[in-house]
Amino acid sequence: MNEELPKIKCDFIVIGAGPAGILAAITAAKRGLSVIVLEKNGMIGRKLRITGKGRCNITNNCDFDTLMENIPGNGRFLYSSLRNFDNFSTIDFFHDAGLKTVDERGGRVFPASQKATDVAETLKNEAKKAGVSVKYGMTVKELIIDDEEETKRVSGVKCAENEMCFYAPNILVATGGKSYPLTGSTGDGYTWAEKLGHTIVTPKPSLCALECREKWISELEGLSLKNVEFTLCDNSGKKLYSDFGEMLFTAKGVSGPIVLSSSRFAALHDFKNLITYIDFKPALSLEKLDERLLRDFEKYNKKQISNAFGDLLPSRLIPIVIKQSGLNPEDKVYTITKVQRRKVAETLKNFKLHISGSAPFAEAIITMGGIKTSEINPKTLESKLCRGLYFAGEVIDVDAYTGGFNLTIAFSTGYTVGANIQKD
Repeated sequence: MNEELPKIKCDFIVIGAGPAGILAAITAAKRGLSVIVLEKNGMIGRKLRITGKGRCNITNNCDFDTLMENIPGNGRFLYSSLRNFDNFSTIDFFHDAGLKTVDERGGRVFPASQKATDVAETLKNEAKKAGVSVKYGMTVKELIIDDEEETKRVSGVKCAENEMCFYAPNILVATGGKSYPLTGSTGDGYTWAEKLGHTIVTPKPSLCALECREKWISELEGLSLKNVEFTLCDNSGKKLYSDFGEMLFTAKGVSGPIVLSSSRFAALHDFKNLITYIDFKPALSLEKLDERLLRDFEKYNKKQISNAFGDLLPSRLIPIVIKQSGLNPEDKVYTITKVQRRKVAETLKNFKLHISGSAPFAEAIITMGGIKTSEINPKTLESKLCRGLYFAGEVIDVDAYTGGFNLTIAFSTGYTVGANIQKD
């Protein structure tokens, strides 16, 4: 049956029409190469269209050193790629393509329209202008490898649809990780790479919510807090990560910007035997907070203790803090001793939660882990085990904090591959 199908040939095949794959395709096509993109979905950038709650944090406008500091997952491997095409190159690319951007808190860069679909459509239009051929509904089944020589070389791909084959001397795997699998990120790239001898660093969900052992956590679901300090420790008390900012309680645990960034460190410990401490009042020392409580208790000294925290805490948090402090909510404020008041202050400064796991891949923003970086040429992103095979984006074992840094990696690695592809 395969003999009857036409042999479709080109200079460069890209598997995956996400940000890394499409930018690689555009870059190569602008250099005069014939490019085919194979996408299992019916659109470009399906996952991209839902990032940032539908707003798409394209990149970050920080300096290069700060950029590197925000990529804890093998950032040094990305040095060449980021020098080739950094965060400002990403901004310039979209500006040149007609997409206006705005800068927000923390250097985050968003489309001025606040619509992630506009980012995806811009990439689609630029691909069309560059002459890239995008074929939708194409599920790649396997890579075609020429291993007659001493060194393996990729020569094409076979698709599940009628076992149609596409041939090219250069192939990029930009299939993403395993997060948001409904968008097509199902870990296919790992399978193909592993068959060729590549090592896969165990994929784990990252930039994800953390689940807690405490059953009462569901009582706080939906409660959002600002200006709190979140610290993650192992069970010996060693600090793994700490951050200041916004967080959110969920039905099973905690989420929000400062929690998401901590999740990669939790993942390094398989989300086991971890404790988090929340400081609800980081601007106040323990002594200053105790003084504040004293003033509030004097103000409400004839009321029940449950009515004495309204000036200090959100109403939903009050009964939990009272319980964790070992107080009876019906006790009168004037009966509270100095020792008990001090216990309340300590609870507010070190609110303890036990981590039991993480949100699943379906809810994780990115994947930590992937194809081992030591088996990829950092300057070209070509496989060291198979000639003509390239990797870009989340399929590689690289990851960053929230704030536009992961999309920066995608665009940077995609550009690097597209700029290094050569006609055979």
